[in-house]
Amino acid sequence: MKFQLKKIAAVMALALVFTACSKDDDALGGAGALGLEFDTVFGTSNLILNTQTNTTSQGENLKISDVKYIVSNIVLTNADGSTFTYPKSQSYFVVDESNIASQTIELTNIPSGNYTKVKFGIGVDQTQFNLGASGQGDFLTKAQDAGMMWSWSAGYKFVLFEGVFSSATVANDTSFMVHTGQTGTAYNYTEITLDLPQQATVRTNVSPDIHIFADVAKIIDGTNKVKFSDNTMGGMGAMIMGGANLPLITSNLSEMFTVNHVHND
Repeated sequence: MKFQLKKIAAVMALALVFTACSKDDDALGGAGALGLEFDTVFGTSNLILNTQTNTTSQGENLKISDVKYIVSNIVLTNADGSTFTYPKSQSYFVVDESNIASQTIELTNIPSGNYTKVKFGIGVDQTQFNLGASGQGDFLTKAQDAGMMWSWSAGYKFVLFEGVFSSATVANDTSFMVHTGQTGTAYNYTEITLDLPQQATVRTNVSPDIHIFADVAKIIDGTNKVKFSDNTMGGMGAMIMGGANLPLITSNLSEMFTVNHVHND
């Protein structure tokens, strides 16, 4: 009798598994939504603008006042290896640490699937820029309003990182400014690919959020070490907008972003 009860229980358990799988397979039709949430940190600490002192491995103390960057060209990879490219005309966003609403990018009409990777650009790709000012849609105005343009001829600012710093050789509250983008023949656009720690299960009734940490310490304190005290310009503080340091900073951006977790709610 006990054997028969165990056998019945096992059959019922299998039936529940197959039913759940069947329902899950049914839900794979259609499309849903997905959010990319960018959470700015400095090392292991949540970033607080203007008041928090952040120390680099080079012994420089930073108070950061402004962090902005352009996220673009989003591509999702499904568990079966297929990819979904978000429509290019809708795929340009400014993430601004001082603007909470900008820190979550809401993507719509995502095909239902079990996504395992996300790829995105930092900056505006050269193909898009080459369409000219009239080919940028409404993003040109958004970038200008956010302070993410020098001028049309000079192009977009891909990353804006500003504040004040001090070191053993530089007095307190010396300004620093890092702006990346097109410089001469170097375009400095880069793409980031992140593995997800768990699948983002997009369904018509499930809208996951991918929670991404953006560690701004890596901008100057990644594999490539850049000291502001080596880049001061008289009474103007430290300004990095070109030169040999800019490609080093662009390379560091590949270390700046990590996925902390995925909400499948």
